[in-house]
Amino acid sequence: MSNPTPYDFFDMKSLLSEEERQVQQLVRRWVDEKVQPVIADAFDEHRFPSEMIPEMAEMGLLGCNLEGYGCAGLNNVTYGLICQELERGDSGLRSFVSVQGSLCMFPIHTWGSEEQKQKYLPGMADGSIIGCFGLTEPDGGSDPGTMKTHAKRDGDDWILNGAKMWITNGGIADVAIVWAQTEDGVRGFLVDKGMEGFTTRDTLKKYSLRASITSELFFDHVRVPESNRLPEANGLKSPLTCLTQARFGITWGAIGAAIGSMEEALGFAKERILFGRPLTHTQTIQRRFADMTRRITTAQLLSLQLGRLKDKGEMHPTQVSLAKWNNVRMGLDIARDARDILGAGGISVEYSPIRHMLNLESVITYEGTETIHELSVGRQICDGVNAF
Repeated sequence: MSNPTPYDFFDMKSLLSEEERQVQQLVRRWVDEKVQPVIADAFDEHRFPSEMIPEMAEMGLLGCNLEGYGCAGLNNVTYGLICQELERGDSGLRSFVSVQGSLCMFPIHTWGSEEQKQKYLPGMADGSIIGCFGLTEPDGGSDPGTMKTHAKRDGDDWILNGAKMWITNGGIADVAIVWAQTEDGVRGFLVDKGMEGFTTRDTLKKYSLRASITSELFFDHVRVPESNRLPEANGLKSPLTCLTQARFGITWGAIGAAIGSMEEALGFAKERILFGRPLTHTQTIQRRFADMTRRITTAQLLSLQLGRLKDKGEMHPTQVSLAKWNNVRMGLDIARDARDILGAGGISVEYSPIRHMLNLESVITYEGTETIHELSVGRQICDGVNAF
């Protein structure tokens, strides 16, 4: 019988396939060797480390759980483990991969024409084409059905007007997946960079996700050809399905942020001498680390089962809501507690918990606030009664 370890207390690795373990180890090494030495400075400088995109593409991380068109075709548990390791580095890296794969490549792969798939997906997989996902608007986040962005037919084209806000990758995107109201309901459009009337503006002076690009998108009579409409995407259910894909990765990513925070706090506590003994020799600190391990272990098992259900095609959206709600709250609480254990030094860029804490303040809000996910689960439990 082997001793339990702090970050895999229930020996979850024994439940993984050899391929799942190998991919996780590959990404973990890359994060340790390439990301950790530079990410604090990137966060401090409010800079997305775009030089890492080719390396992530070379490892097959972009659209990794999709089949064909240059994608790696990995299962969803492997994708989750990738998200966990990336967010152990920083939420900005996981957000980039999540948006590229789950929010941009997934809708093209699922609802796009064969011509669209051939045009965009291979380049998105190799990192030469960057995508963004335009759903949230300045006047609406949790209620996307009230979107004001609209598209009207004009011969064989569509005329697109409106604005989107809080868009990850927007300023560097080569193509935007834009959702707009039409006479026939919500439809999805591929808006290419350089189309006349399409402009972007980066959102600066953020205290969160500073190593990530966040932008506004503006559409002023943008002429979009019919060939750029996603032909099989119909209704609001389509973009919400994309969000379910991305939220799945978030449930894993938050575990990585929690592990990264606990690792630093535990290493510090073992060396920090107060009142003649290391911090780890006190009851209070041991109880706090025990609680971190309890919560991380619970989240790991939750996401693993969620991934197995997803790989069998049996995952329900409210199960994702429960996991996102639980795991991001867990990650945020652990990052805050780890920051406290680090003492005064915990507020400096030298340590990761405050960076994870600030990032997770965004993660707990985007792609469904904590309250929205609580209500989604409550609706499922209470016979489908909508209390939104």
